[in-house]
This record gives sequence, structure tokens and C-alpha cells, in this order.
Amino acid sequence: MFHIPVLLSEVIQELEVRTGQTIVDGTLGGGGHTRRLAELVGDTGHVIAMDRDPQATAHAERELAGLPITLVEANFAELPEVLDQLQIANVDGVLLDLGLSSDQLADPSRGFSFNSDGPLDLRFNPSEGEPASRLVNKCRVDQLADIIFQFGEERHSRAIARAIERVRRSSPIRTASELARIVSRAVPTSADARRIHPATRTFQALRIAVNDELKSVEIALRRIPDRLQPGNGRLGVISFHSLEDRIVKNSFREDPRLEVISRKPIRPSENEVQNNPRSRSARLRIAKRV
Repeated sequence: MFHIPVLLSEVIQELEVRTGQTIVDGTLGGGGHTRRLAELVGDTGHVIAMDRDPQATAHAERELAGLPITLVEANFAELPEVLDQLQIANVDGVLLDLGLSSDQLADPSRGFSFNSDGPLDLRFNPSEGEPASRLVNKCRVDQLADIIFQFGEERHSRAIARAIERVRRSSPIRTASELARIVSRAVPTSADARRIHPATRTFQALRIAVNDELKSVEIALRRIPDRLQPGNGRLGVISFHSLEDRIVKNSFREDPRLEVISRKPIRPSENEVQNNPRSRSARLRIAKRV
């Protein structure tokens, strides 16, 4: 599966990327944004590319060799510590792309794809925390339903949790494809089913829970503005669902260190959605350090 960076031209334009700048890509992923940022800042510039996923940094070491990039395996919430280690006071821009990469979806051992017969893991870093399979098989039904409702905004969360409980009584749920089939049978067919897979919101909820994603976003948005260049440092965040976007919107609006550049989220063009259907829910928000 070929990785296509989302809203690439919009990111470059809104971050005002120029030769010689120091930019942080806090979510390296498949490296599409990172590569273009490095090409634009040139040999006199510097891109710090971070990711929690050790496979992402290992892949980038091969694919992005020769570009002015420093790769760091870390959560973007740890950006101040990373910059301190690199002896960098402030940066000209920071990008956070909160979506999954094509590499993660394509890896059957990770469980991100509904069709995967590999283990139901869903962790960005397989050495941190517990896999989603443990959550699915061990949580009380009411707790599981609450997770699916809170983090997936899934209105059929109770029915899904009960369906999972019925299956796990006889044998543990081990794979992503098995869970996807259970959820699909529990969710009534609707207009949404023609647009997204019926298990989309459940997988989103479990992924957010095992990676503690929303907490990481909240912490990062509190910490990053202090490391942007005063007067012109820019922060861009691409989110893919309303929970993340709401956090970004409110954080930008309420932070006295930031001036909101994009009053409304920037969405992909019709042409981009046609070429990359997974971009359809992307929202980019931009703020500037005052």
C-alpha cells in the first residue's frame, strides 16, 4: 500500500515552510509529509521527525536517508524533552497528523485493518501498554460499551459490547477480522454503512483507548506553543474525527499564546478525496505563536 500524505500542499502553504527553517513533524508515519518538509527546508534547514511507532522510524532510516532529518522514537507530547536533547530552543513550525499511516494499515501483525487475521493489537508501539485484545476480552460489558461510546461516538455501543461478550464466553477474540465480523453483525444496516465500515467507530475507540491518544493530544497542545518561534512559529494539526478536532479547536481558541489562522478547518479538495478516499474526513487547523 503506497502512503499518500494528506493535505500536503495545504500544510506547506499554511505552515509557510521556507529554506533554512527548523520544522518538527511530530507524526512521522509513512514519511510523506516529512520528506516534503525536508526537501523545502533544504540543507540549511532541519526537520525533526518523531513517532511512537518504532517501525515508522526504522522505515524512514532507509527511505529518507540523505535528507536533513533527525529521527526520534517518541510521543509528540514529549517534544520539549526532544528539543532539549537536541539543544534546540525554538522551532519555526510543528505538524501533527493524527491519522494512521498506510504502513500501519497494511501490516497484518498490528490489527489496524478490519481484514487482518493477525493479532488484535492496535498499539502504535507494541512494547507499550496492553493490546486491544486484552481490553476486548477482559473488560466488563458496561466498561467496554462506555469505551466504544466515549471514544468512538458509536450509538450502538451497548449492542456491540453485548455481542462481544456472547462470543468471548466460548473463546477469546484474537484477531481484527473476527472483531470486525462481530461488530458488523451487531450494528444495524444504515446509510452510514454505505459510507464507512460498520466497525470503524469501534476500532477507533479501542485504538484511542490502548494508545491513550486524546490525552497525548491534550498534553502536546499545552506544551508545544512554548517551543514555537515567538511572532511567527506555526502549529498545524490534522485530525480525522470530531473528538480530536474538538480538542484542537478549543485549545487553539483558548490559548493566549496562539493566534488562530484557520477559523474553520481546512478540508481536502474533491480531487484529493477522489485520489485518496481516506483523506475525506481530514481537517487541518493552523495557529501561530504570538
